[in-house]
Amino acid sequence: MRVDLEVNGARRSVDGVEAEESLLFLLRERVGLPGSKNACEQGECGSCTVYLDGTAVCACLVAAGQAHGSAVVTVEGLADGDELHPVQRAFMDAGAVQCGFCTPGLLVAVHDLLARRDDPDEPEIREALAGNLCRCTGYEKIFEAVRLAARGSR
Repeated sequence: MRVDLEVNGARRSVDGVEAEESLLFLLRERVGLPGSKNACEQGECGSCTVYLDGTAVCACLVAAGQAHGSAVVTVEGLADGDELHPVQRAFMDAGAVQCGFCTPGLLVAVHDLLARRDDPDEPEIREALAGNLCRCTGYEKIFEAVRLAARGSR
């Protein structure tokens, strides 16, 4: 099947997509955007979080064909060319990146949170990131990065 979609602002047509392929597979293997990570394939870890028509979703749970005609924004699409998005910069500045496997999904989730709430409190941050698992940190640096990004967005 052919899937036509917009990815990070660019129109893409992908031929030969199989019915069982996920949006995550399409993005990583067919479009060449490896930022979103493939970890659990069950929507439990959040490492594959992307925007689909403006809603944050786990790309591993979306069939590639369901994205036909849609707009997708990946972690690569948050940056403005070589200029990091403030959320990406905050993660670096706070030291919230360790192995980096969970980072793309966390960045999209934080971006989504700050688009809805410019000054989230601790419970709101925890709620927004509840679907993103990190095995390297105790989450404190991640929470610090969210607070830093929120200060920068005001």
